[in-house]
This record gives sequence, C-alpha cells and structure tokens, in this order.
Amino acid sequence: MNQNQQLFAAAQKHIPGGVNSPVRAFGSVGGTPPFIKKGEGAYIWDADDQRYIDYVGSWGPLILGHAHPDVVAAVISTAKNGMSFGAPTALEVELADLICEMLPSIEQVRLVSSGTEATMSAIRLARGFTGRDKLVKFEGCYHGHADSLLVKAGSGLLTFGNPSSAGVPASVAADTLVLPYNDVAAIEQLFAEIGNQIAAIIVEPIAGNMNMVQASPAFVQAMRNLSTKYGAVLIYDEVMTGFRVDLQCTQGLHGIKPDLTCLGKVVGGGMPLAAFGGRSDIMAQLAPLGPVYQAGTLSGNPVAVAAGLVTLKKIREAGFFNYLTQQTNKLITGLIQVAKETNTVFSAQSVGGMFGFYFSESIPESFADVMNSDRTRFNAFFHGMLNKGIYLAPSAFEAGFVSAAHSDEDILNTLAAAKIVFNEL
Repeated sequence: MNQNQQLFAAAQKHIPGGVNSPVRAFGSVGGTPPFIKKGEGAYIWDADDQRYIDYVGSWGPLILGHAHPDVVAAVISTAKNGMSFGAPTALEVELADLICEMLPSIEQVRLVSSGTEATMSAIRLARGFTGRDKLVKFEGCYHGHADSLLVKAGSGLLTFGNPSSAGVPASVAADTLVLPYNDVAAIEQLFAEIGNQIAAIIVEPIAGNMNMVQASPAFVQAMRNLSTKYGAVLIYDEVMTGFRVDLQCTQGLHGIKPDLTCLGKVVGGGMPLAAFGGRSDIMAQLAPLGPVYQAGTLSGNPVAVAAGLVTLKKIREAGFFNYLTQQTNKLITGLIQVAKETNTVFSAQSVGGMFGFYFSESIPESFADVMNSDRTRFNAFFHGMLNKGIYLAPSAFEAGFVSAAHSDEDILNTLAAAKIVFNEL
C-alpha cells in the first residue's frame, strides 16, 4: 500500500468519505485520490513524490501557478502582522477599489470567504431589493451548496449522479425555478407567465460545473432584456470565470452589464476569499445601510486579501491574458489534433485560461448534451493521463484550467501523453 492509499484509508476514519469536498474522493472515476503535499508553478507532487502537470489549479484560483513567489511573500508579510482582526483594514479598501476599477458593473462590493457565501448573499440581497421570492436558475449550473440552490445543480452533484440533495426541505426549494440552459423560449415563456414574481436570475455565463458550456449570445441577451423589463435582478455567477476568462470576466466578453456579480477563486489568489457586488442602489440594501443582513467573522481576512491583491495586479500586466489564452489554445487545439490522428470521438473548447473537453462529436450547449457524452471513455482517459503524470479534474463534469506557469514543454508533454492514451482507449 503506497502513501496515498494509506492516507486515504486513514482519512476515512474521521472525515466523511475521506475528503472535505466530494469530488476529491474520485467517486465517479474510481481509484485512490493522490494526497498533495506540494505545488510549484505548473506542478504538484503527491505523498509518494509523484510529480504531475496540474490542470486543476485548486479548481481555478491559481492563475499564476502554484506558490507564486510574489503571492507567497505578500501572504507571509501580512500574516506577520496578524492573521485576522474582525475589524476593517486598509487592504480591504484597496481590494474593493481595484475590483470596482476592473469590473465596471460593480459600483460597490462586499468581501466574503467563499463562492457559496457570495451567491447565497447575492440572492438574499436581490430578494430584499425586489420584495419578491422566486429565483430562476438553469439546469446543470452550480452556485454553491446553499439549500435553495441545490436543485438540478452541477459539479459534485452531477459527479455522483444526484441532481439534488437530501436535507433540503421542499418548501425551501419551491421558489427555485429551474430552466434548461441556453433555452431562450423557456425563459421567455416563464417571464410571460410570472415575470412580476421573479426576484432574480442567477446564471453561470460560462458554466464550469457541467464541464464547460458557454451561454449563447441570444440566451445572454434574453436574460438581460427580460430582467430589465420585469424588474428582476440579473446575477452573473463569475466565481469560476471571474478574471479567469478575461480581465473584465465573461460579462466583458458578452458586452452585458449584470446587476450583481459573484466573484471567487482568482480574486483570492488561492486563499479563502470571494465577493459579490454590483449596482450601488442594490448594494445599499445591505446591512448596516439597509435591511438585508449579511455578516462574516473572516470576511475581508487580511492574509487572503493580500494574496488576492497581488494576483489581480499581476494579471493586469501587459500581455498576461494574451499569453494565458495562447497557452490554453495550444493545449486544446493540440488535443483536438491528437484525437483526430487517433480516430477518437472528441471535442474541446477554451476561453482565456479555462477549457473543457468532451468525448462527444460536438461541443455541448446544455446539461442534456453533456449527459450524452461518453463518461466511461472519459474515466479511462483520466486514469491513463494520471498514470503518465497529468493531473486533470477527476470528473467528466468539471472544467479545466491553465496557468501562466504552463510552458510550451508542459503542453507538448501533455499532448504526447494524450496521444498514447487515446491509442489505448
């Protein structure tokens, strides 16, 4: 029994399933998860000292790569002055100013500690602002594990074949209305019937928790137009895509100004930090100014804020996103070519530093399309690549991520491994 196997066995004694987040258990792909002890640049090492080229990047935050020296230095320097105060700090002001400067739709922002906290708070705020209860979400989109959002969600829920969660009262989920992703007719019909009862639409503008699925221009415009017409709040959940696909996030690519935006992952530079923000008239409803309550002991934690500040400043440097997009494109076009050479049914796409690949003939546009991909073949490909030192997300329902630390050599080595594995499928 190797070190990973021993650690996994020991973990299951006092940690449910041996993990602290479900998809880490390798439940859908099988096998023993590697226990990671170190990361540097584009690489991670497990408990048995096996090195992997990492395309998970802590599920997206590590856009600069693991243990970037400037981020580490900022964390150490800030931690020396204290880990947490539960009181305002100058760093919070600086980060809030930077976020609002980088993202024009955000006039005011509230810092929190996780993506789930950001989305649940944004929805509460939208309900308080509108005085309405009903929320529209889309099949396969995952917005965290708050009760009202675990209705036909993506991510780990899809991994385990269960599109809803036990422990969520029917009464809590009753006001969450689920529509097919990219279905313009469905959203138009719903608003025509009950538009004046809808508090908000929440959407992943590029879904990353049913693999990677992009919203169509018509779908995006319909959400914006209907929200405006009926007085609903349009919430872009950019926890995953925020500052990952573009400097102005997906909303910049879409040319859409949402009313509220949820951010996470990249904005914290790998530390537990997230945010939600938007129009100042909506944000003014938050306590202590307004009646919508939201609070958090560790909100704006100075160590996390320091990591986020360095990360956001780095990605604003000239040429950063061009290089990141270029490296991601090399990986995806290379995989498509290798699949073609080996006669493998395969498709793939990328935006900025985010990518998705599918064992299907065409790129999916909905949850139903993703479910029709060949997940058995994905599992075999995943393990084949893992055995060759390539660490991909352990689920057919998760997007992948490239960092600025991924070199041409890393990508060429990944493609060489993929060619061998494709031939073995």
